[in-house]
Amino acid sequence: MGILTLKEDRPTPKEVYNWRIYVCASIASFAACTIGYDSAFIGTTLALPSFASEFKFAEYSKDNLALLKQNIVSVYQAGAFFGSLFAYGSSYYLGRRYSLILFSAIFMVGAGIMLGANGDRGLGLIIGGRVLAGIGVGGCSNMTPIYISELSPPAIRGRLVGLYELGWQTGGLVGFWINYGLSETMAPSHKQWIIPFAVQLIPAGVLLVGALFIPESPRWLFSKGRREEAVKNLTWMRQLDADHVYLSEEIRNIETEIESFNADIGQGFWKPFQALKDRKTQWRFFLGGMLFVCQNGSGINAINYYSPTVFKSIGITGSNTSFLTTGIFGVVKTALTFVWLMILIDHVGRRNLLMIGAGGGAFCMYFIGAYIKIAKPETTAGSANASLSSGGIAAVFFFYLYTAFYTPSWNGTPWVLNSEMFDQNTRSLGQANAAANNWFWNFIIARFTEQMFNAWGYGVYFFFASLMVLSVFFVFFCIPETKAIPLESVDRLFEMKPVWKANKRLLAELASTQRESNDVIEGMKGDDEKVSEAHSEYKSAA
Repeated sequence: MGILTLKEDRPTPKEVYNWRIYVCASIASFAACTIGYDSAFIGTTLALPSFASEFKFAEYSKDNLALLKQNIVSVYQAGAFFGSLFAYGSSYYLGRRYSLILFSAIFMVGAGIMLGANGDRGLGLIIGGRVLAGIGVGGCSNMTPIYISELSPPAIRGRLVGLYELGWQTGGLVGFWINYGLSETMAPSHKQWIIPFAVQLIPAGVLLVGALFIPESPRWLFSKGRREEAVKNLTWMRQLDADHVYLSEEIRNIETEIESFNADIGQGFWKPFQALKDRKTQWRFFLGGMLFVCQNGSGINAINYYSPTVFKSIGITGSNTSFLTTGIFGVVKTALTFVWLMILIDHVGRRNLLMIGAGGGAFCMYFIGAYIKIAKPETTAGSANASLSSGGIAAVFFFYLYTAFYTPSWNGTPWVLNSEMFDQNTRSLGQANAAANNWFWNFIIARFTEQMFNAWGYGVYFFFASLMVLSVFFVFFCIPETKAIPLESVDRLFEMKPVWKANKRLLAELASTQRESNDVIEGMKGDDEKVSEAHSEYKSAA
């Protein structure tokens, strides 16, 4: 098999891999552009001399200024935590598509409120607007991976959900560079720092308009009994007739899964919570949350939100130099996200990426921490002729190497896994749990990073490195490989032991069942009724 060859759960017509699913996934992924932009621009905006001057940062003590910055950054994550939970309710009643429309509109209101802030009014409008904007992106972070995974053929599901991560990195790239460009081309002024806040409205507006034209998730429509509309949307996405054998099998898969769940638990807003009584479901919710504990334990969001502070700890001084270094960091992340999206996620697999990324990233963090402890670069950073030593250059190299390990592994893979590991009726609740965990741990990092650097210094790097080492063992023993597994077969995947062999064993089972069905159908050629019955029996067995 070539590196771009797709590994399919069953023979798939080429029409299924069409432009429509890519367009729908791309439009939904503009939610991630908004999230990525905000995570990147806010740290460098707070470091702009024009922003610091207008809001009188010089009058604050070191500790009080750290607290103020942390509050500005972290209220956004606090809002996102609640937004991700609210999205469960909107998803149940409104669907995936209308939830995207609703939460993108909430974000735009919050972003608009921020534009009213100035030195006379104080930071209240920025803080209040960021809470509201956070609710908006929290809801979108819940809905986007679910929507994409539910319209995706299994063989390219990782790639399509990966568009969400690509959107995140594209927004981040703009966010990392915008203040470097403004500081180079504009004199310090109110306009200089307000522009980055205004740019937030662009990707949110594209999502709001685009979501008006994309179809609702067929799986959600099936779950609500709107079969005719669901079949219509599915035939449009797959570019196949409703009576095509591939589409017939997919429809039967979805309906069988829904019927099975309804028989065990039933329909209703609170019914999925009853599934939490099952230990197996509890375990999956725990795994989904822990993936984001590990993701944030890598230290990436400390870098995203406080990149000037991070680079200062290595010995890089001057706001423009810090902005430039941060911008290069954004370029590295975005470039490697393309590699992850097009090749790695659906070929190397989820488990291998996470373990390699955590192991390599830990080594880099240990090196950076050791350099800071030995060289103490901050003690010479303020001198007039200060420049990076060879050790400092090596530390910067290892910082970018850390980025190269982290980006194609922990950046987007937890979102892919969480979009795949739940059945139809717990998927929205499971994603709400995952998104809430993501934003909760984002909040913790955003709220305490500045104080951690003030108190621990190089110890911050050792702390994150050690957490990454632990995550290698967590993934190996707890996370099964979901690559190429149909969503309707995920329950069976999580039943198989040992975890590290489950994917191969399940794919072998599915292939064996497919061969048996084909043999039966081959012997029944000419009898359409028996062929149809054989297909039904095969899908029920699978």
